[in-house]
Amino acid sequence: MFKRAASKSSNVKQYQFWQHDNRPIELWSAKVIEQKADYLHNNPVEAGFVNEAHHWKYSSAIDYADGKGLINIELL
Repeated sequence: MFKRAASKSSNVKQYQFWQHDNRPIELWSAKVIEQKADYLHNNPVEAGFVNEAHHWKYSSAIDYADGKGLINIELL
C-alpha cells in the first residue's frame, strides 16, 4: 500500500506514509477551535483504546478535565 502511494507522488521514491494535503482548516472562532480539539481528543475513544478521552496518556484532554497532562499547555 505504501509503495503504491509512493508511485503516485512526484517527490517520494520508495514508500509514502503520510498523506499530502494542502487544504488547511481556518480556526476562525472559539467554537471551531473547540470542535477540532474535541475531535482530536475523541480519536482514542473512537479507536477503542480508552473509554474516556482524558484516560489517553498522550492527550491534552486531561488538562481540559482539570488534571495535569504530560506537557505544559495554556488553555485558551
